Amino acid sequence: MLKRPTWPTGTVHRLPLDSRVLVGNRPGDPTRRDVLVYTPPGFDPARRYPLLVDLIGYTGSGASHTNWRPFGQNLPERLDRLYAEGRIGPMIVALPDCFTAYGGNQYIDSAGTGRYMTHLVDELVPFVEANFPILPGRDHRGVFGKSSGGYGAFVHGMLRPDVWGAIASHSGDAGFDYLFLPAFPRLLRRLLEHDGDVTKLLAALHAREKFTGDDIDHLMTIGMAAHFDGDPEAPLGFHLPFQWPSGRLVPERWERWLAWDPARLVDAHAEALATLRGMYFDCGRKDQYHLLWGNRQVHASLEARGVAHRYEEFDDDHSDVDYRMDVSLPWLWETLKA
Repeated sequence: MLKRPTWPTGTVHRLPLDSRVLVGNRPGDPTRRDVLVYTPPGFDPARRYPLLVDLIGYTGSGASHTNWRPFGQNLPERLDRLYAEGRIGPMIVALPDCFTAYGGNQYIDSAGTGRYMTHLVDELVPFVEANFPILPGRDHRGVFGKSSGGYGAFVHGMLRPDVWGAIASHSGDAGFDYLFLPAFPRLLRRLLEHDGDVTKLLAALHAREKFTGDDIDHLMTIGMAAHFDGDPEAPLGFHLPFQWPSGRLVPERWERWLAWDPARLVDAHAEALATLRGMYFDCGRKDQYHLLWGNRQVHASLEARGVAHRYEEFDDDHSDVDYRMDVSLPWLWETLKA
């Protein structure tokens, strides 16, 4: 076992938050959520700090980023190290729990999952700021994440620049044609086992004692439909983007997904992004979900419109790339510090 460092460490606090916004959410997910909040070494309640909110990727929750990791660092340990190395200053970081019955979150408001964007900006941020000394105003407030969390950072920057001063996205979902279309025939094949009934498939998945990679894949695809094509009148609160039993793609349903694609949203919301103090995003050139191309499209659109941002590519895939936070966290500190 590698020797653990001896530098000063911060503290992770756990606070329960009873959400009013999530009451009545369609999947019946809990409305009481534990919010984990990291305070830095030498935390002084009389001092005010920048606030970061960490949006975790699909199948995770905020608590996942505090788990012990072999031969690596969780988020609090990474923050401690970066602080000890002088690469960041003291910040407060909130790690929300937005897990759903569909295995994760895209951090938007949807009739199919719940009003999670509103929950984050109208409940979680004020809740943290009421309990910890945070620098006032959006200019000292940032949101970051990887994968679905990176997607959340993208859309929050585009739709809620009044709340966030800076965003950072690692391998964020973008370029939906390349990302999601390949998953549809795989889900259709699994639905053959359940007569095309999504309710039966969900019941079978939730009854499993062990999830396979294919199970997660199908649950994620269903979850994306719940996020991007929610409908309170639909039997499950959302629509799938294809017909049964033919499997034919329904153009108007698929268009509902594409309307949430950052590679498209960026054209309509470039002016909002230009008001941020900063925007950082990156993607691996070997990303197995083909996210490189969607992120390049976002980059190209921003360049064409003269919107300041920092975009990087790195020689890796989509998995186990938390080390990229060694780039984004110092950048966020420099952008948001007093």
